[in-house]
Amino acid sequence: MTARLGIITGSEMEISRILEGTREERVGTPFGDPSSAVQIGLIEGKEIAFLYRHGGEHRYPPHRVNHRANIQALSDVGVTNVVGASSVGSLRADIRPTDFVIPSDFVSFWNIPTFHDDEVVHVTPLLDRGLRTKLVDCITDLGYTVHDGGVYVQTTGPRLETRAEIRIFKEFGDLVGMTMPSEATLAVEKDITYASICCVDNYCHGIADEDLSYDVILEHQRRNAERLFNIIARVIEVLA
Repeated sequence: MTARLGIITGSEMEISRILEGTREERVGTPFGDPSSAVQIGLIEGKEIAFLYRHGGEHRYPPHRVNHRANIQALSDVGVTNVVGASSVGSLRADIRPTDFVIPSDFVSFWNIPTFHDDEVVHVTPLLDRGLRTKLVDCITDLGYTVHDGGVYVQTTGPRLETRAEIRIFKEFGDLVGMTMPSEATLAVEKDITYASICCVDNYCHGIADEDLSYDVILEHQRRNAERLFNIIARVIEVLA
């Protein structure tokens, strides 16, 4: 059996609560080791693959995530559709912490990864509209606030953005994060359908009156963890 659906999440997702008979697949790639072993489990007889973007216990900061190895590993176990879930900051007052966003486009100025280091291959990056629609429906069914569409601006991390940077980014973006466009670009290169669930855990630096700190972001992540778990469970039920 092969897993057609892959889920990339943070380290806090307890997949054993969703899937049966979970096993680890340690997949080596030409690009090094992925962030974690690929966790594969069953739901209604169908295999689902999980990969922890930052590894166990969140060991890899965003600028050290081996996105090429992660996407290659999922491709190697047969994944053809990937849903990535990640934390983001909001550039807009009406996209509030605890909201969810299914982005429709992205901007990435730095460190754009590729599988094609030694050949000329041009791909058109995209977030799949059909998969995005299904994600919006799943979140709506659960009664959570979800924004259909938005532009994700990727920075490199690990530091947060300055107020001056945020003033620039909010002219053309709605969200800021550090990982999703890299995953989406590589997925397209592997002919993998990709869409993202963005969990808004904070306003970006200067968008709200209060000061931004990593402790505040972590607190919002903890508060949102169970809701994100419910969303992932619903997504697997619908897409498996």
